[in-house]
Amino acid sequence: MKGMFRSLGLFNYRVWFIGALISNIGAWMQMTAQDWVVLTELTDHDATAVGITMACQFGPPLILVGVSGWVADRFDRRKLLLITQSTLGVLSLIIGVLLLTGILTLPMMLVLATLFGITNAFDAPSRQAFVSDVVGRTQASNAVALNSASFNMARLIGPAAGSLLLIAIGSGWVFIINAATFAAMLVALVAMRTDELQPRARSTSGHGRILDGLRYVRSRPDITVTFAMAFVMGAFGMNFPIFASTMALEFGRDADGYGLLSSSLAIGSLAGALLAARRDRARLRVAMLAAAGFGVMQFVAAATPAYLAYALVCVGIGFCTVTMLTTANGYVQTTTDPALRGRVLALYMAVMMGSTPIGAPIVGAVADLWGPRVALLVGGAAGILAAAIGLAWLLGSGRMHRHDVSRFRVVVDETRPLDIITQAIPQRPSTDDTLAQTTTAQPELKPRPEDFDGVSPDEEISRKEE
Repeated sequence: MKGMFRSLGLFNYRVWFIGALISNIGAWMQMTAQDWVVLTELTDHDATAVGITMACQFGPPLILVGVSGWVADRFDRRKLLLITQSTLGVLSLIIGVLLLTGILTLPMMLVLATLFGITNAFDAPSRQAFVSDVVGRTQASNAVALNSASFNMARLIGPAAGSLLLIAIGSGWVFIINAATFAAMLVALVAMRTDELQPRARSTSGHGRILDGLRYVRSRPDITVTFAMAFVMGAFGMNFPIFASTMALEFGRDADGYGLLSSSLAIGSLAGALLAARRDRARLRVAMLAAAGFGVMQFVAAATPAYLAYALVCVGIGFCTVTMLTTANGYVQTTTDPALRGRVLALYMAVMMGSTPIGAPIVGAVADLWGPRVALLVGGAAGILAAAIGLAWLLGSGRMHRHDVSRFRVVVDETRPLDIITQAIPQRPSTDDTLAQTTTAQPELKPRPEDFDGVSPDEEISRKEE
């Protein structure tokens, strides 16, 4: 149990965790209200409109991936987050006021959702990379898992509270309450001990280096496959606002029924995040198994005859989803060169969030034309496809092979977290944060095989014991 929460032993991370939890509760309240407002107040149960709204909100990270990643690597991430979090709070306040005055229309909501997306394009990679600044690389995987636990604790509380507030005080006040919760994150960022933040390498070479992150990802087949799996899942599998809202209507439920389904997802998600926090490192095979489990649970959900049965299956869906996402995120963070981490994570977030504009309108249209159960089948197929992509790469890469001693034992060679960073791309040291503080220079310009490949878990344990 102590190992599960080890990152909370750091003051800065405790402050970050509490601020993020409060802010995330408000964010989930708003997400519940936004999807319900579009589906029932701004349209007449139009799931396609929900998908388009999601596309507007999650499209900008894909378009702005180069700039946002470079900004996350070049500037002080803590100061960037102070700006982005303040902006998101103001946008929530604007939507709340427009709803209370009764002048909000669907086109206005689409514009505001786009502004949310633009702000999140800069907020997400900075927030993801900032975790390593707070705890260091050695605890990054645990901190990422606890971040996911915080997110899903909020997911457990937020939708239920949001749906009740929708009925009790109206959708406008839900947005205003969310705007107020951003203050918790701002206070946490201000309260941090800046001298305890990890020194990091910064890119100082300007916009000519924007594609460095892409070149680095292309040089790492394991990360490329992780991105491909995340894209398929993000585009067609994880459209939960569409699935939950349309299935709530399928079972004849109101906003409270929609909120309960979101909370059911959160129960499984929280369990998955806490289990991930217990693992000493992120492994791709866990992400593959979780994607396959997600696909199976989606197929089961499509066949459920009753509302409570569907809510129960949502627990399993949430568990598989967060296990896959947390593992993939932790793997990318712990095996990426710190000098490029912001840009690589910007690409990862662009793949995750930017895939939504592609898949969400399609899934929404499927739900409108053939019903929400068929849409669930599409999501299930996406999970199976993501697992198949990972398995095909694993078999083709030669990393899965028979054990040298036991004939019936299979060994999977893993990419291990980096202890010595090899410069995949030459970097010029910053005047205030030199690369020598976080990396050891190497003569090669490409990652060495021994730093990334061919080390089985058994061999790694033996090396540690020696």
